[in-house]
Amino acid sequence: MLQLDAKNVEMLPVELIRVLNPRERNQRGFESIVESIRNVGLKKPIIVTPRANSGGQPEYALVCGEGRLSAFRVLGEKQIPALVVEATDEDAYIMSLVENIARRQYRPLEVLRSIKQLSERGYSPGDIGKKTALSSQYVSGILKLLSCGEERLLMAVEKGMVPLNTALDIVNAGEDNAALQTAMQEAYESGLLRGTKLTKLRRILERRTTLGSSLNCASKRKRTNVTSSSLVRVYEKEVERKKLILRKADLTQKRLLFVTSALRQLLSNEHFVILLRAEQLDVMPMYLAERVWPERIRR
Repeated sequence: MLQLDAKNVEMLPVELIRVLNPRERNQRGFESIVESIRNVGLKKPIIVTPRANSGGQPEYALVCGEGRLSAFRVLGEKQIPALVVEATDEDAYIMSLVENIARRQYRPLEVLRSIKQLSERGYSPGDIGKKTALSSQYVSGILKLLSCGEERLLMAVEKGMVPLNTALDIVNAGEDNAALQTAMQEAYESGLLRGTKLTKLRRILERRTTLGSSLNCASKRKRTNVTSSSLVRVYEKEVERKKLILRKADLTQKRLLFVTSALRQLLSNEHFVILLRAEQLDVMPMYLAERVWPERIRR
């Protein structure tokens, strides 16, 4: 932890405070901050550190509390309660990033970019983990996804939809579909991806394939000029996709027919049926029984 020399809380002019680490803001969340301060006042002072501007005049760099400071400005307040601490630019910057990471209502992708900012300032995953209460393994994984521009997978990891190790395996698989399927299979067998999580991951991978790994790819593609040659390429790609779907459907149908035929032959053997009943395995879904074991239904 950073050891900072804290002074008393002071009333400081809002105009003398500059934001050290500005961030994007959720408008709905910000409006709730403004409303809360308007109704009940400021519950917790902001944190600042004294600095001198280019003209040598005193001012303050904001360390924590950008939302509260912005709310005071919106409300037209001229002064704000602030806890003044002595901190270097480096320490103040780190305090600001750590506070952002610790905020539960903070935008997930922006939190993860804060980890990248710390890395770019020369901190190792272990150092970042100590400062943010995150494991060094998690930090290393996040940095790998960030360096690859995998924003869709990052959001899924942060929301708990996809395990971090699975996301890394997907990135490492690259264009190798077999390796990708292996990564998903291992996650499924280990119990990390089941039910709705597996379905959501498939959707994420589909969007990643069609729209790109970055969340901004979709908007960039919309601005691409449409030409006759690009339309032809899209049409040809769609035709190939439909052909692939038909081939998969045909293969699936053949496999189902084979399974159905094999089950019918097995269930026609009385000894096999007796064994199933002895092991209490003679129950199956109605739609399957209608096709492979109609004798069972008639009874």
